[in-house]
Amino acid sequence: MDDSRDRLDIDVRFLLANERTLLAWVRTALTLLAGGVALIYVNPELFPIGLVLLALGTVAGIIGYRRYEAAERAIRSGRMIGRGQGPALIAAGVVVVAVLLIIFISATRPS
Repeated sequence: MDDSRDRLDIDVRFLLANERTLLAWVRTALTLLAGGVALIYVNPELFPIGLVLLALGTVAGIIGYRRYEAAERAIRSGRMIGRGQGPALIAAGVVVVAVLLIIFISATRPS
């Protein structure tokens, strides 16, 4: 039985690069989650900001996996993957958290 339809001319380097990109998303998600837990543990007053970090970490993991799947399909079908809004969403979330932390630190800093 000839399984030539299962064998496409795919450069394995693209598949491995896609996997490395997924792992980078996972590292980012874990870092955001760890930051959220640490923030809540170290300063319970920052609980809402810690929750935002936990949510961002969760979203980063989901975005990373969805991008991985979309890229896998695109690579195997020989087409380009579309642009995603994931990186912009995570970057905006991190900026919002940074601004909230700056506001909190400025408001609680002894004069």
